[in-house]
Amino acid sequence: MSTQKKKNFRIEPFRHRVEIDPRYAERTWKILEDAIHEIYNHNASGLSFEELYRNAYNMVLHKYGDKLYTGLIHTMTQHLKEMAVSVESAQGGLLLEELNRKWSEHNKALQMIRDILMYMDRTYVTNFNKTPVHELGLILWRENVVRSPKIKERLLDTLLDLIHRERTGDIINRGLMRNITKMLMDLGPSVYQEDFEKQFLNVSADFYRLESQQYIECCDCGDYLTKAESRLNEEIDRISHYLDPKSEAKITDVVEREMIANHMRRLVDMENSGLVSMITDDRYDDLSRMYNLFRLVPSGLLIIRDVMVAHLRETGKQLVMDPETLKDPVEFVQRLLDEKDKYDKIITLAFNNDKTFQNALNSSFEYFINLNVRSPEFISLYVDDKFRKGLKGVSEEDVETILDKVMMLFRYLQEKDVFEKYYKQHLAKRLLSGKSVSDDAERSLIVKLKTECGYQFTSKLEGMFTDMKTSKDTMQGFNTMLSNGEMNDGPTLSIQVLTTGSWPTQSGATCNLPAEILAMCDKFKTYYLSTHTGRRLTWQTNMGTADMKATFAKGQKHELNVSTYQMCILVLFNSADCLTYKEIEQGTGIPFMDLKRCLQSLACVKGKNILRKEPMSKDIGEDDLFVFNDNFTSKFYKVKIGTVVAQKESEPEKQETRQKVEEDRKPQIEAAIVRIMKSRRVLDHNNIVTEVTKQLQSRFLPNPAVIKKRIESLIEREFLERDQADRKLYRYLA
Repeated sequence: MSTQKKKNFRIEPFRHRVEIDPRYAERTWKILEDAIHEIYNHNASGLSFEELYRNAYNMVLHKYGDKLYTGLIHTMTQHLKEMAVSVESAQGGLLLEELNRKWSEHNKALQMIRDILMYMDRTYVTNFNKTPVHELGLILWRENVVRSPKIKERLLDTLLDLIHRERTGDIINRGLMRNITKMLMDLGPSVYQEDFEKQFLNVSADFYRLESQQYIECCDCGDYLTKAESRLNEEIDRISHYLDPKSEAKITDVVEREMIANHMRRLVDMENSGLVSMITDDRYDDLSRMYNLFRLVPSGLLIIRDVMVAHLRETGKQLVMDPETLKDPVEFVQRLLDEKDKYDKIITLAFNNDKTFQNALNSSFEYFINLNVRSPEFISLYVDDKFRKGLKGVSEEDVETILDKVMMLFRYLQEKDVFEKYYKQHLAKRLLSGKSVSDDAERSLIVKLKTECGYQFTSKLEGMFTDMKTSKDTMQGFNTMLSNGEMNDGPTLSIQVLTTGSWPTQSGATCNLPAEILAMCDKFKTYYLSTHTGRRLTWQTNMGTADMKATFAKGQKHELNVSTYQMCILVLFNSADCLTYKEIEQGTGIPFMDLKRCLQSLACVKGKNILRKEPMSKDIGEDDLFVFNDNFTSKFYKVKIGTVVAQKESEPEKQETRQKVEEDRKPQIEAAIVRIMKSRRVLDHNNIVTEVTKQLQSRFLPNPAVIKKRIESLIEREFLERDQADRKLYRYLA
């Protein structure tokens, strides 16, 4: 079977030369040129766009694209020059209207011309890297109209004048402005920026520079900021209506620089209206406005923060060092809390809860609270006052709020161990006298302290509550034992047994108890030691209270609630109507300072003067004489005789507490040094000081000199040794 060879076909170009009429290009272009004239003269309705498209198509097809393109440029330029003359002749404000009208006509004409020359756009323009028809129309409009020497400057001046008039309160045609600025943007970003925006920004800077100078001379800070805010909003509004959105950042930057950045320091320091005045008068709206405006410029918030901190530190320093405030610890702490509330509110309402401001506030409070070494004592006294009477009738929620505020002040303290010392003393007195308003609130604060500082901080405080409960059970057993024995009409005792380590250490001074009380104390001691082995009881008579029945003139009877010391004094008057200070001191054995306070409360307090003092004065002297006041009267059957106690510690007591605190710190510093050296083995002096401070700062800030002494002590006891080559280097001895 034979196979046929497959033939390959090839299509060849038409070999016959087509002769074209030499005048074809001229005739066709004449038709198209006339059409363009008609389009610009608004007579396009009579044109056949299909025929015109075919003519343009044929010209490009027959390689006359260059003639067509060049002719288009010439014809369009001719019409645009005529339009430019028309725009130039427009007088005053009519310039923009005429320009807008001619721009609209040119755009419509350009659209029709582009449709006719669509084939040229797709082939000739692409192949020969020419500018497309629409873009060409924009370039020609720019060069012949917008940048015409007689139009360019007038256009810019007119636009800037209208904006100036709008800034000064006139109403302008925003729609026309939008059309003109959009035209500039359509002509390319560089046209809008170079022909308008650059000058617009310069003129705006001059305008706001002058206006800000005028405002700042005649307005107070609040009014100035209101005007600045208003101007900023006006510019943003102007952008949204008729300027390029990209101009917003630039013009707002101009307003911020000229109206805010250049005057920040003068504004915040304005007398009677600046930042300090706003803070003092709680002008939250003005403060918020200042914050929102200043945050827009570099270093703006830093200036506000620095001025606020300087003012706060100065007022805080005056508060904590004011002799009048120091007379009342409760008032002292309340003023601190009020100040904190004030600034918290400012930061919340005006400063957008700015964390940097909150940190600055905390840093300032920590600074001035610790300027007063008695701050820990005063905060503890404030808590004591609240737990004794201040929380009566207060809801649980409000109690928690008060405790949280106390904890906030506690966190600022550098000497938290000093607070712990005083708090323990005050808590002990509340528990032993049964004067605490709420056990739940007491425990709640201890939980908060435990969360803040750890178990070690509160273990002894919790032990005090445990002792109170145990004592209650012990007294039930003792009373049961008494009721099973012989009944007697002697005094009734209520005793709390306190664990020595948990409670504040008390001086060992005791007083001479009345014989009948002493007998009951011995009975309890016998009972307690029979149920507990290996214990030793020491009576703390300075911490007790007593209820006594007293009979005065005309058989008038009262029940007196007094301290144990006061009871011992009053019992002496059962056998004598008149006693000297020396006789009372001898008979009771009460320490000097306590005796003076007890006698003051019994003889010098109006309405509570069970005794009369001769001579009459507020101070107790060693030569004074005391007489039982038989004429004492009171409308109450039960009369509480408080002890005149300085709410704050006296100077000797303060020194004693400080000494105890310093002693307690020594083992803590040594323990920290040993922990650090055990893990690091070798360390230089400066690094040990840094590490120890870091470990202990949650309780107190150790003094570097004290740390050095503790290091010396540890070297003596052979926990550490100095390096032989470098004396500042220490080694741990296992």
